[in-house]
Amino acid sequence: MKTKRAFLLLAVAVMPEAVFGSCGSAFCSVNTGFEARGVWTGPGTRVDLRYEYIDQNQLRSGTSKVSPEGEPGTHDELSTLNRNWLLQVDHSVDSHWGGTLIVPYVQRDHQHLFNPEATEPQEEAELESWRIREMGDVRLIGRYQIAADIESGRAYGVRFGLKLPTGRYEVRNDAEEQAERSLQPGTGTTDLILGAYYRGPLLDRSDWFASAYIQSALNSRQEFRPGTQFALDAGVSVPLAAALSAQVQLNFLERWHDTGAQAEPQDSGGTFLFLSPGVSLALSQRWTLYAFAQLPLYQRVDGTQLTARSGGVVGASVTF
Repeated sequence: MKTKRAFLLLAVAVMPEAVFGSCGSAFCSVNTGFEARGVWTGPGTRVDLRYEYIDQNQLRSGTSKVSPEGEPGTHDELSTLNRNWLLQVDHSVDSHWGGTLIVPYVQRDHQHLFNPEATEPQEEAELESWRIREMGDVRLIGRYQIAADIESGRAYGVRFGLKLPTGRYEVRNDAEEQAERSLQPGTGTTDLILGAYYRGPLLDRSDWFASAYIQSALNSRQEFRPGTQFALDAGVSVPLAAALSAQVQLNFLERWHDTGAQAEPQDSGGTFLFLSPGVSLALSQRWTLYAFAQLPLYQRVDGTQLTARSGGVVGASVTF
């Protein structure tokens, strides 16, 4: 693997679930995964730790920004602050086979206003909040790299795996009120993940990639089933110096409705397109630092949901 191309940090190889529920729970779709880091043809291990910041305080209906309606008997979403940690351990057995373990730690602060019933006009709206500090749903992703050429920087392959129901889905606040299922750190379901990727050289030592995946729940849990999601990504990396690269990626996400009695199908699902510029700095042959911003180019939500004006990712990777 060439040092100047190391750790391109593009695509969605690790598939951190980009969830956009009515409460605004979310993970960034910026990649720190396997195929985005350059061609790898031998055995080895990479460990990656990243921190994500997504402040979802923008209420949206369709493609338009809206204000809370204050409808009696309902609650108005105010904000969800997501500060997530993702630990990723990637191991390659040989030039073809490998796998990735992804362990998320969710830090999520949510607030909404509960509006009293119309029959109780004397009551004021009540502020309700949740402070979640929990492990999320672990992912196990295998891959088969069909072909790879370390000299040209060209590689392509497929990915397959599962999202496991390791995160809690019955978290309550101090008032013993259970958070909505779209806000919980886990879905309670086992999800199938299938994907494919391609990366290759571009003009003057640059590289490009394309990646796609689909994730779909295989079951429901306590009357909740998360919506299927499809992601398509493309991006380029341009070396600025021997150890410094500039990168940019486009991340497209289509998400279908959640279903079940505990879901909010009318306020879940949507279409999203993000621009994610960033930089990576190779400190040595083993260590790399990176930082990305994620900026929405297009957001269309079903019903009314919280969205973010921007997001960010910083992290570090080491190769053994």
